[in-house]
Amino acid sequence: MKRLWLLFSQTTTIVLAAYFVVATLKPQWIGHSPSVAGAVALIEAAPAPVGATPAGSFRSAAQKASAAVVSINTSKAARRNPNSNDPWFRFFFGEQGNEPQAGLGSGVIVSTSGYILTNNHVIDGADEIEVVLNDSRSARAKVIGTDPDTDLAILKIEMDKLPVIVLGNSDSAQVGDQVLAIGNPFGVGQTVTSGIVSAMGRNQLGINTFENFIQTDAAINPGNSGGALVDTNGNLLGINTAIYSRSGGNMGIGFAIPVSTAKQVLEGIVKDGQITRGWIGVEPNDLSAELADTFDVKTRQGVIITGVLQNGPAALAGIRPGDVIVRIAGQPVTDVTQLLSQVAALKPGSSARFSMERKNQPMELNVTPGVRPRPRVASK
Repeated sequence: MKRLWLLFSQTTTIVLAAYFVVATLKPQWIGHSPSVAGAVALIEAAPAPVGATPAGSFRSAAQKASAAVVSINTSKAARRNPNSNDPWFRFFFGEQGNEPQAGLGSGVIVSTSGYILTNNHVIDGADEIEVVLNDSRSARAKVIGTDPDTDLAILKIEMDKLPVIVLGNSDSAQVGDQVLAIGNPFGVGQTVTSGIVSAMGRNQLGINTFENFIQTDAAINPGNSGGALVDTNGNLLGINTAIYSRSGGNMGIGFAIPVSTAKQVLEGIVKDGQITRGWIGVEPNDLSAELADTFDVKTRQGVIITGVLQNGPAALAGIRPGDVIVRIAGQPVTDVTQLLSQVAALKPGSSARFSMERKNQPMELNVTPGVRPRPRVASK
């Protein structure tokens, strides 16, 4: 009995040793996959259903909005130097190139009629404008109107079956909301980046005359100008316009014009061919301590008027230098940017109530604004 047990033990040991060697060196002979130390089983996730959206994905919003975001290619004819035929000029400066200048930007289709919102600086001075859709179709665009004060422009293309973006509500956006930026940065092709709303109502940046920017950390780079800033439902919140950068690339501080402003510009240009804004003809300044001492003003709220245009709307209404405007049509005024925006919103020819302080005494005047003059175009 003892001999049988010894034989059984030896046989079992040899079989297990052989199995271990084969499983390690030639696992395919016994139909098993290799594993760590021969003891760890691999578990793979079941494939997701075709078309299913992963948790936390912004796929739906990106797909909804991307079709309506276009690339804009511009070209400007070369400006010939008037001295280029002078032999001495050519000797010192060489032959001046006559090749056209190319530009790049983005835009957003907002109407089935072919209207496109973009930045004025994208198409400013362009001789030819080409719009390329996300489905690779392209068309020449015509400039319907521009508004340099907000850096917006309206283009139009003639094309059937155009995708259109849904206009969202920028007034309801709040800091911390997730957003997507869509455009054509550096000409690499349509790109979607994500971030959050970093701040609302940014102004005094020196970018536009009227500033009320949405600030975001979604990556915005050269070529994104005129593209879309959308919410997580794919609805348009703003038109990407500018970045703060020391290198020329994204540093996490980008600015977009709210869709509420863009909508006003769009409707004004399409309906009237131009934007009509109120204007009263004053030189306003923020009420600093130095100006308050100079004009002997005790209040610290409002905007002080340091100059009044002769025979302008403000002068005709009785506004004088040293007056402090504290409310316009019942709305408080805290800085120059706010004053400009509120005056611009007034209807030219319709009287509005201005609440002011003159020599530290409250007073009210009715001011009838005129039409804000259009910015002068610098000669080229």
